[in-house]
Amino acid sequence: MITDRTAPAIDDIVTPRLTLRLMPADAVTACLAGDLAHASRMTGTSIPHELLEDPGALEAGRMRLGEDPDYLPWSVRAIILTAERRMIGHIRFHTRPDPDYLQSYARNAVEFGYLIFRSDRGHGYASEAAKAVMEWAGDVHGVQHFAASVSPDNPPSLRIVQRLGFAKVGEEMDEIDGIEYVFLRAAH
Repeated sequence: MITDRTAPAIDDIVTPRLTLRLMPADAVTACLAGDLAHASRMTGTSIPHELLEDPGALEAGRMRLGEDPDYLPWSVRAIILTAERRMIGHIRFHTRPDPDYLQSYARNAVEFGYLIFRSDRGHGYASEAAKAVMEWAGDVHGVQHFAASVSPDNPPSLRIVQRLGFAKVGEEMDEIDGIEYVFLRAAH
């Protein structure tokens, strides 16, 4: 369980191999400032420098939390390889459930994204983490649909969403990433 001065305690999401731990706002700020040692102490895990190679998810999560304090449980979670207490990536929901931009695809939907660091890819960690956050969102918050946006130039993520039972429902132009396929899946 993680706590900080400004947020209530939020439980870890645990799978057989992984711990998905909410990164407190102070830890995200420390990461973005390059102080990974301080962030590691706050999260109880070793955070690699690779996290800083693509800080977009941390920046977006921090911005969303600044706009909407109720976004906290949906924010960035470190994906921790439990046996090694080592961060291997992160996963986060882009918003709280039922945002306007997803309503043309489904009501009570929420979009998530993930990143597994290069040296830890190919072991099923992204699928395991995605299943766990979808189960959490469905069981704890009653979310009925999940969305994922994937670049057509990202075959590994396209395979992951296919294995997880997502169906392509559209295409969107992302300001940063270019064209992305939009996938949707009902909660199970």
